[in-house]
Order: sequence, then structure tokens, then C-alpha cells
Amino acid sequence: MLERASRITSGDDYRGVVRRGSRFVGEHTVTYVRMNPKGGQPRFGFIVAKTVGNAVTRNLVRRRLKAICHDSVVQAAGGADVVIRALPSAATAPFASLHAEVDRALVKRGVIDEASDALR
Repeated sequence: MLERASRITSGDDYRGVVRRGSRFVGEHTVTYVRMNPKGGQPRFGFIVAKTVGNAVTRNLVRRRLKAICHDSVVQAAGGADVVIRALPSAATAPFASLHAEVDRALVKRGVIDEASDALR
């Protein structure tokens, strides 16, 4: 599970990342990345809307995304704020597919480097 310091908890922070961050659209997710001017630890937030499924399905998708980000938080650049929005197809996507997609997004946006991604 992500530590509290590694999570985005404020609605204003979510809005700032989604509105002003760079976007990477994948098959199952949309990833927004914005560098926090205050620096600090990388922080992650998740948006899983009702279009993804019922409460059980949404929580499953959110837990999967948290697990993926927990693996990436060690390698992530300091001061990066990342918000991952799950698309409806994320409910039926295999975990490996979600993991690869989020890693691609984080590499493309410069949050983690390719060398650390290749070690997995």
C-alpha cells in the first residue's frame, strides 16, 4: 500500500495535475503527470469512475493501480505528481497489461527511467 506521503489527497491537487499536467492515453488508463514545484516525494492519485463498474470492480481496479504504483514509487522522480484515470476497459484488463501500460506512461513522461524499467 502507498504511504500517505506518496498519495495525492487534496481535490485541488487532483485538479491541478489533471488540468495542467501532461497526458498519456493508453488502452485502459489515462495518466496525467505534473512536476510539483514544492518537490518532495512522488505522489500518486487514482480516479475510477462509476463507468468502470460496480463498487467491487472499481475497488479491484483501484487496488491494482495502487500495487503498480507501489512498485514504481522507489524509482520515480522526486516531485512528480501522477494521477491515473481508469477507463472502463481496465475492469477486464489483465494485471500484466495494466502494469505495462502504466510503466510505459511513466517512462514516456520522465517519471521513471527506462533503465530501471528494464530491470523488472
